[in-house]
Amino acid sequence: MELKNNEMERLYAETIHQIEEGSILQGRVVYVKQDGVIVDIGYKSEGFIAADEFTAEELSQLKAGDIVEAYVVDIHDADGVVTLSKEKATKIKAWDVLESAYQKGTVIEGSICGKTKGGLNVDIMNVKAFLPGSQIDIKAVREIDSFIGKTMQFKVLKLNNRRSNIIVSRRAALEEERQKKKLVTLTKLKEDSLLEGVVKNITDYGVFVDLGGIDGLLHISDISWGRITHPSEFFAVGDAIEVVVLKYDEEQERVTLGYKQKKPDPWLSVDEKYPAGAKVKGKVVSIADYGAFIELEEGVEGLVHVSELDWSSRPKHPSKYLTIGETVDAVVLKVDKDERRISLSVKQLKPSPWELVSERYSIGQQISGKVRSITEFGAFVGLPEGVDGLVHISDISWTKHIKHPSEVLKKGQKVDAVVLSLEPEKERIALGIKQLIQDPWISEIPEKFKLGDEVRCKVLKFTDFGIFVEIEGEVEGLIYSSEVIKKEEPLKEGDEIIARIIKIDVEERKIGLSMKHIKGDQG
Repeated sequence: MELKNNEMERLYAETIHQIEEGSILQGRVVYVKQDGVIVDIGYKSEGFIAADEFTAEELSQLKAGDIVEAYVVDIHDADGVVTLSKEKATKIKAWDVLESAYQKGTVIEGSICGKTKGGLNVDIMNVKAFLPGSQIDIKAVREIDSFIGKTMQFKVLKLNNRRSNIIVSRRAALEEERQKKKLVTLTKLKEDSLLEGVVKNITDYGVFVDLGGIDGLLHISDISWGRITHPSEFFAVGDAIEVVVLKYDEEQERVTLGYKQKKPDPWLSVDEKYPAGAKVKGKVVSIADYGAFIELEEGVEGLVHVSELDWSSRPKHPSKYLTIGETVDAVVLKVDKDERRISLSVKQLKPSPWELVSERYSIGQQISGKVRSITEFGAFVGLPEGVDGLVHISDISWTKHIKHPSEVLKKGQKVDAVVLSLEPEKERIALGIKQLIQDPWISEIPEKFKLGDEVRCKVLKFTDFGIFVEIEGEVEGLIYSSEVIKKEEPLKEGDEIIARIIKIDVEERKIGLSMKHIKGDQG
């Protein structure tokens, strides 16, 4: 091991001329040859150190006058040159240091230089030592190769000079250092105190923080005043963070930590900051099937329910209206400080479609729209404003007896209709399709069809009280069961027959028919 020049100069000046084999001395470089280095050791003969005892870099930098330390191998060389060894001198010095570290229990620095069976090789002052896998770290090590090339602190566990058997432990050095830090940390460990720590491990339920020789648990519920799904949203392993000591169990050595407690609970004043009716601005932080969460400030989020995103009676999925990270305006509907809930609305900032309907439509106005849905009592027709108007089954046709609206209308079908009534305050608008034309019962039917007329009819359906038929393709009538004539071939739906009008009731909108006493051809 080379010393600093000033120290080496001093040792060289003190070198005695009485040299013995096995001793270590300092000499001055005379000149560097290809096969080695000639050294003046203050003896009758010069010393020689073989070139292979130097690295290529050391040899290239070595020059006359430099001081080197060497071990006397042989003073009776045949050529009268004292054989020296730089490596042996270094190794002896290293063993002295290792011996001292072993006896005193002090730590020593070394560089991990490779992997071997059961552990790693450590270079300590050019002396190889063995680091067992169990002694690499305090915790189990998965990536053992990641340690190669690193310089670290070790403690000597076993030392056998004769066999050159050295076993070292990094774990023991870490534990000793941890114990020292722990003693310091314990003096600061008081409830409500602020401490610096390093994130050691992250789990689903919280974060373990190394406070210096002792670990504390920062539970997920104590990370943020707001909603949090996983601790990794806030921290990563290795992060240096400041925490609050919430509780310290000295007997169990358990430390409970807090992070959100460094700031006042924002929910204590939400009712004052966000009263009902207030307009607010926030960032979309989460989207669910039932709505979107809006962050109003750090730790405070409000929910816009899916029904408050759009005035439509059938709103789409929230993701169709909002995206995460987007800044939106909303209005506060309700604040529950105890439950830590704020209800927001986006649609309330937009005009109600029923307000638009009341402005744009009037009774008797003709509109167009597509059939949105069909029920037993009618069909809902969508208007451009996003609301639906109802066409009642009784307002589909003046002349046809309709049992179900699906007989006439289909979902998605475009239809024209007339506004019959308008009640925006009740969110209702009634439409009629038959009102597009004049009521044929007022003049057309009474004028066209007379009592006693024989008319061509198409059988529609059979009932216990008679047969419903379509007269001349225009209006429905009923052949009373008492007026039906049975034939050799029974009638079926779709058959055409001749019948005689025996009753016309304009007020009730009914025409009664008979198959008896027919003069015309039934076929």
